[in-house]
Amino acid sequence: MDRGGGGSESRLIGSFNSFLRKWIFRIVSVGHIPNHIAFIMDGNRRYAKKWKLEEGVGYTAGFLALLCMIKYCYELGVKYITVFAFSIDNFRRHPHEVQHVMQLIHEKIKGLLKEQSIVNQFGVRVLFVGNLKLLDEPMRIAAEEVMAATANNTNTMLLICVAYTSSDEIVHSVEESCKDKWGEGVARDDKIQDYSVIKLVHLEKNMYMGVAPDPDILIRTSGETRLSNFLLWQTTNCLLYCPTALWPDIGLRHLIWAVLFFQRNHSYLEKRKKHS
Repeated sequence: MDRGGGGSESRLIGSFNSFLRKWIFRIVSVGHIPNHIAFIMDGNRRYAKKWKLEEGVGYTAGFLALLCMIKYCYELGVKYITVFAFSIDNFRRHPHEVQHVMQLIHEKIKGLLKEQSIVNQFGVRVLFVGNLKLLDEPMRIAAEEVMAATANNTNTMLLICVAYTSSDEIVHSVEESCKDKWGEGVARDDKIQDYSVIKLVHLEKNMYMGVAPDPDILIRTSGETRLSNFLLWQTTNCLLYCPTALWPDIGLRHLIWAVLFFQRNHSYLEKRKKHS
Protein backbone atom coordinates (compact mmCIF):
# COMPACT_ATOMS: atom_id res chain seq x y z
CA MET A 1 0.00 0.00 0.00
CA ASP A 2 2.79 2.40 0.87
CA ARG A 3 4.52 1.74 -2.40
CA GLY A 4 1.38 2.40 -4.40
CA GLY A 5 0.70 5.57 -2.45
CA GLY A 6 4.26 6.75 -2.98
CA GLY A 7 4.01 6.14 -6.71
CA SER A 8 0.76 8.09 -6.97
CA GLU A 9 2.24 10.93 -4.97
CA SER A 10 5.30 11.05 -7.23
CA ARG A 11 3.13 11.13 -10.35
CA LEU A 12 1.01 13.90 -8.83
CA ILE A 13 4.10 15.99 -8.03
CA GLY A 14 5.49 15.32 -11.50
CA SER A 15 2.23 16.42 -13.14
CA PHE A 16 2.13 19.58 -11.01
CA ASN A 17 5.75 20.44 -11.88
CA SER A 18 5.03 19.91 -15.57
CA PHE A 19 1.95 22.14 -15.39
CA LEU A 20 3.87 24.84 -13.48
CA ARG A 21 6.75 24.71 -15.99
CA LYS A 22 4.39 25.08 -18.95
CA TRP A 23 2.70 28.02 -17.23
CA ILE A 24 6.05 29.73 -16.63
CA PHE A 25 7.16 29.11 -20.23
CA ARG A 26 3.88 30.54 -21.55
CA ILE A 27 4.52 33.77 -19.64
CA VAL A 28 8.18 33.96 -20.67
CA SER A 29 7.23 33.31 -24.31
CA VAL A 30 5.45 36.66 -24.45
CA GLY A 31 8.95 38.07 -25.03
CA HIS A 32 11.60 37.01 -27.54
CA ILE A 33 12.90 33.48 -27.07
CA PRO A 34 16.56 32.79 -27.94
CA ASN A 35 16.92 30.84 -31.15
CA HIS A 36 20.24 29.35 -30.06
CA ILE A 37 21.58 28.75 -26.54
CA ALA A 38 25.12 27.47 -25.94
CA PHE A 39 26.39 25.94 -22.70
CA ILE A 40 29.84 25.59 -21.16
CA MET A 41 29.20 22.79 -18.67
CA ASP A 42 31.65 23.87 -15.97
CA GLY A 43 31.88 22.47 -12.45
CA ASN A 44 31.44 18.68 -12.69
CA ARG A 45 34.68 17.94 -10.85
CA ARG A 46 34.04 20.62 -8.23
CA TYR A 47 30.57 19.18 -7.68
CA ALA A 48 32.07 15.77 -6.95
CA LYS A 49 34.67 17.31 -4.61
CA LYS A 50 32.00 19.40 -2.85
CA TRP A 51 29.94 16.31 -2.02
CA LYS A 52 32.98 14.04 -1.43
CA LEU A 53 32.10 11.83 -4.39
CA GLU A 54 34.26 10.11 -6.97
CA GLU A 55 35.11 12.37 -9.89
CA GLY A 56 33.18 10.21 -12.33
CA VAL A 57 29.97 10.70 -10.34
CA GLY A 58 30.22 14.44 -11.02
CA TYR A 59 30.25 13.85 -14.76
CA THR A 60 27.30 11.45 -14.50
CA ALA A 61 25.34 14.08 -12.55
CA GLY A 62 26.33 16.60 -15.19
CA PHE A 63 24.87 14.41 -17.93
CA LEU A 64 21.54 14.25 -16.08
CA ALA A 65 21.59 18.06 -15.84
CA LEU A 66 22.18 18.22 -19.60
CA LEU A 67 19.11 16.05 -20.27
CA CYS A 68 17.01 18.43 -18.18
CA MET A 69 18.33 21.46 -20.08
CA ILE A 70 17.56 19.81 -23.43
CA LYS A 71 14.02 19.11 -22.26
CA TYR A 72 13.50 22.64 -20.94
CA CYS A 73 14.93 24.25 -24.08
CA TYR A 74 12.71 22.09 -26.27
CA GLU A 75 9.59 23.02 -24.26
CA LEU A 76 10.57 26.68 -24.39
CA GLY A 77 10.95 26.62 -28.18
CA VAL A 78 14.73 26.97 -28.47
CA LYS A 79 15.72 25.60 -31.90
CA TYR A 80 19.48 25.16 -31.42
CA ILE A 81 21.34 23.92 -28.34
CA THR A 82 25.15 23.72 -28.30
CA VAL A 83 27.15 22.11 -25.49
CA PHE A 84 30.91 22.08 -24.92
CA ALA A 85 31.39 18.41 -24.08
CA PHE A 86 35.15 17.96 -24.45
CA SER A 87 37.88 20.40 -25.41
CA ILE A 88 41.00 19.40 -27.32
CA ASP A 89 42.86 20.93 -24.36
CA ASN A 90 41.21 18.35 -22.05
CA PHE A 91 43.33 15.62 -23.63
CA ARG A 92 46.18 17.04 -21.51
CA ARG A 93 44.44 16.09 -18.26
CA HIS A 94 45.31 12.98 -16.27
CA PRO A 95 44.93 9.92 -18.54
CA HIS A 96 42.58 8.22 -16.05
CA GLU A 97 40.20 11.21 -16.08
CA VAL A 98 40.33 11.48 -19.88
CA GLN A 99 39.59 7.77 -20.22
CA HIS A 100 36.65 7.97 -17.82
CA VAL A 101 35.11 10.98 -19.54
CA MET A 102 35.55 9.39 -22.95
CA GLN A 103 33.93 6.18 -21.73
CA LEU A 104 31.02 8.17 -20.32
CA ILE A 105 30.58 10.11 -23.56
CA HIS A 106 30.73 6.86 -25.56
CA GLU A 107 28.16 5.24 -23.27
CA LYS A 108 25.78 8.20 -23.53
CA ILE A 109 26.22 8.41 -27.31
CA LYS A 110 25.13 4.78 -27.57
CA GLY A 111 22.21 5.55 -25.27
CA LEU A 112 20.97 8.22 -27.68
CA LEU A 113 20.20 5.47 -30.20
CA LYS A 114 17.59 3.88 -27.93
CA GLU A 115 13.98 4.39 -28.97
CA GLN A 116 12.99 6.00 -25.68
CA SER A 117 15.94 8.40 -25.54
CA ILE A 118 15.26 12.08 -25.20
CA VAL A 119 16.28 12.82 -28.79
CA ASN A 120 13.59 10.52 -30.12
CA GLN A 121 10.97 11.73 -27.65
CA PHE A 122 11.42 15.34 -28.71
CA GLY A 123 12.55 14.94 -32.33
CA VAL A 124 16.07 16.26 -31.69
CA ARG A 125 18.67 16.10 -34.42
CA VAL A 126 22.15 15.46 -33.02
CA LEU A 127 25.35 16.72 -34.63
CA PHE A 128 28.85 16.19 -33.28
CA VAL A 129 31.04 19.21 -33.92
CA GLY A 130 34.82 19.37 -33.76
CA ASN A 131 37.95 17.60 -34.94
CA LEU A 132 36.37 14.14 -34.82
CA LYS A 133 39.54 12.56 -36.24
CA LEU A 134 41.01 12.91 -32.73
CA LEU A 135 38.40 10.50 -31.32
CA ASP A 136 39.07 6.78 -31.20
CA GLU A 137 37.34 4.69 -33.84
CA PRO A 138 34.52 3.18 -31.68
CA MET A 139 33.46 6.62 -30.45
CA ARG A 140 33.67 8.14 -33.92
CA ILE A 141 31.54 5.34 -35.36
CA ALA A 142 28.98 5.73 -32.54
CA ALA A 143 28.79 9.49 -33.19
CA GLU A 144 28.27 8.91 -36.91
CA GLU A 145 25.50 6.39 -36.16
CA VAL A 146 23.66 8.87 -33.94
CA MET A 147 23.96 11.64 -36.54
CA ALA A 148 22.59 9.33 -39.24
CA ALA A 149 19.78 8.01 -37.02
CA THR A 150 18.57 11.51 -36.07
CA ALA A 151 19.14 13.20 -39.46
CA ASN A 152 15.39 13.47 -40.15
CA ASN A 153 14.49 14.98 -36.75
CA THR A 154 13.54 18.63 -37.18
CA ASN A 155 12.19 19.99 -33.88
CA THR A 156 15.48 20.95 -32.24
CA MET A 157 19.16 20.63 -33.16
CA LEU A 158 21.64 19.55 -30.49
CA LEU A 159 25.27 20.33 -31.36
CA ILE A 160 27.78 18.47 -29.19
CA CYS A 161 31.24 20.03 -29.37
CA VAL A 162 33.77 17.27 -28.75
CA ALA A 163 37.48 17.42 -29.52
CA TYR A 164 36.80 21.09 -30.19
CA THR A 165 38.47 24.47 -29.69
CA SER A 166 37.88 27.69 -31.56
CA SER A 167 41.56 27.87 -32.48
CA ASP A 168 41.35 24.51 -34.19
CA GLU A 169 38.05 25.44 -35.84
CA ILE A 170 39.47 28.64 -37.35
CA VAL A 171 42.60 26.88 -38.63
CA HIS A 172 40.41 24.14 -40.11
CA SER A 173 38.21 26.73 -41.83
CA VAL A 174 41.18 28.57 -43.37
CA GLU A 175 42.70 25.31 -44.62
CA GLU A 176 39.42 24.10 -46.12
CA SER A 177 38.76 27.49 -47.74
CA CYS A 178 42.20 27.40 -49.36
CA LYS A 179 41.56 23.89 -50.65
CA ASP A 180 38.18 24.94 -52.04
CA LYS A 181 39.73 27.87 -53.91
CA TRP A 182 43.13 26.63 -54.98
CA GLY A 183 43.08 22.86 -54.52
CA GLU A 184 45.35 20.55 -52.57
CA GLY A 185 48.54 21.31 -54.48
CA VAL A 186 49.12 24.93 -53.49
CA ALA A 187 52.26 25.33 -51.37
CA ARG A 188 52.59 28.07 -48.78
CA ASP A 189 55.28 29.88 -50.74
CA ASP A 190 53.37 29.78 -54.04
CA LYS A 191 52.39 33.18 -55.38
CA ILE A 192 48.65 33.73 -55.45
CA GLN A 193 47.52 36.47 -57.80
CA ASP A 194 44.34 37.42 -55.96
CA TYR A 195 44.44 37.22 -52.19
CA SER A 196 40.91 38.61 -51.87
CA VAL A 197 39.19 35.53 -53.28
CA ILE A 198 38.74 34.03 -49.80
CA LYS A 199 36.04 36.06 -48.13
CA LEU A 200 34.24 35.99 -44.82
CA VAL A 201 31.39 33.91 -46.25
CA HIS A 202 33.86 31.20 -47.30
CA LEU A 203 35.42 31.00 -43.85
CA GLU A 204 32.05 30.83 -42.11
CA LYS A 205 30.87 28.08 -44.47
CA ASN A 206 33.84 25.92 -43.48
CA MET A 207 33.53 26.45 -39.74
CA TYR A 208 32.56 23.37 -37.75
CA MET A 209 29.67 25.49 -36.42
CA GLY A 210 28.62 26.60 -39.90
CA VAL A 211 25.61 24.27 -39.62
CA ALA A 212 23.88 26.57 -37.12
CA PRO A 213 23.28 30.30 -36.59
CA ASP A 214 25.40 32.14 -34.04
CA PRO A 215 24.26 31.67 -30.42
CA ASP A 216 22.08 34.35 -28.82
CA ILE A 217 23.28 33.60 -25.32
CA LEU A 218 26.11 31.53 -23.88
CA ILE A 219 25.60 30.12 -20.39
CA ARG A 220 28.68 29.15 -18.39
CA THR A 221 28.08 27.70 -14.96
CA SER A 222 30.20 27.92 -11.78
CA GLY A 223 30.49 31.71 -12.06
CA GLU A 224 33.43 31.67 -14.47
CA THR A 225 33.39 34.40 -17.13
CA ARG A 226 35.99 32.94 -19.51
CA LEU A 227 35.08 31.52 -22.93
CA SER A 228 37.92 28.96 -22.72
CA ASN A 229 38.50 28.80 -26.47
CA PHE A 230 34.83 28.04 -27.16
CA LEU A 231 32.84 29.68 -30.00
CA LEU A 232 35.18 32.68 -30.15
CA TRP A 233 34.22 33.33 -33.78
CA GLN A 234 30.47 33.04 -33.19
CA THR A 235 29.97 35.12 -30.03
CA THR A 236 30.50 38.67 -31.29
CA ASN A 237 26.87 39.60 -30.62
CA CYS A 238 26.14 37.01 -27.96
CA LEU A 239 25.29 37.57 -24.31
CA LEU A 240 27.33 35.78 -21.65
CA TYR A 241 25.41 34.62 -18.58
CA CYS A 242 27.39 33.07 -15.72
CA PRO A 243 25.36 31.70 -12.79
CA THR A 244 27.40 30.60 -9.78
CA ALA A 245 25.76 27.16 -9.73
CA LEU A 246 27.97 24.24 -10.68
CA TRP A 247 26.82 22.46 -13.84
CA PRO A 248 25.17 19.46 -12.11
CA ASP A 249 23.19 21.96 -9.99
CA ILE A 250 21.84 23.96 -12.94
CA GLY A 251 18.06 24.04 -12.99
CA LEU A 252 14.98 25.62 -14.49
CA ARG A 253 15.40 28.88 -12.58
CA HIS A 254 18.85 29.46 -14.10
CA LEU A 255 17.52 28.96 -17.61
CA ILE A 256 14.59 31.31 -16.98
CA TRP A 257 16.89 34.02 -15.62
CA ALA A 258 19.13 33.62 -18.66
CA VAL A 259 16.17 34.03 -21.03
CA LEU A 260 14.93 37.09 -19.12
CA PHE A 261 18.44 38.55 -19.33
CA PHE A 262 18.36 37.96 -23.08
CA GLN A 263 14.93 39.59 -23.42
CA ARG A 264 16.08 42.63 -21.45
CA ASN A 265 18.99 43.12 -23.87
CA HIS A 266 17.28 42.00 -27.09
CA SER A 267 16.81 45.48 -28.61
CA TYR A 268 20.46 46.37 -27.97
CA LEU A 269 21.67 43.10 -29.53
CA GLU A 270 19.53 43.62 -32.63
CA LYS A 271 20.95 47.11 -33.12
CA ARG A 272 24.50 45.73 -32.84
CA LYS A 273 23.77 43.03 -35.41
CA LYS A 274 22.46 45.60 -37.88
CA HIS A 275 25.58 47.73 -37.55
CA SER A 276 28.11 44.89 -37.59
